Amino acid sequence: MPKDQPVEFGVTKREVVFSGKIWDVVRETFDYQGEPLVREFVAHTGAVAILALNENREVLMIRQYRHPVRAYLWEIPAGLLDVPGESSLEAAKRELLEETGFIASTWQELTAFHTTPGGNDETITIFLAENLRLQGHDLDLEGEERDMQLEWVPLQQALTSALAAEIKNPSAVVGILALAHKLGISASD
Repeated sequence: MPKDQPVEFGVTKREVVFSGKIWDVVRETFDYQGEPLVREFVAHTGAVAILALNENREVLMIRQYRHPVRAYLWEIPAGLLDVPGESSLEAAKRELLEETGFIASTWQELTAFHTTPGGNDETITIFLAENLRLQGHDLDLEGEERDMQLEWVPLQQALTSALAAEIKNPSAVVGILALAHKLGISASD
């Protein structure tokens, strides 16, 4: 069975070529099989995403504007690992509450993936959240988060949309596929 294998090649030089609000672009020189190679990539803090599933097998989805692709995307709640000392699970709980007003009493790590491993070091861990309760919050959301729409979508419908490329957000697609596999749900069900 294929399995990714972490490896370290000696980095001989590292420089930040662009410092941004959320992430940086770095240039690294490293020794690869006796040859120096130079690669530039986005250095990212990492992130979490939450597949919130209710008792009716519906997934909580968010419609949010994403400027780089000029589209409103259907996504699952997600956010950056940008609080020092906060675990991935704590970040997932915080993001679920901030983006949806929900809290969950049951949490399980579902899967993790590298978003764009050829040009970005971001890893997103997806958590399954169940036994949900609407708590609400009084946060002032900013930017594109101000007009997010929440909708409960039947898992089967979300799976069909993901497989038809009607949902293109990678966290949503990976999470929906992973959960459908875990629950034994196929596209033909």
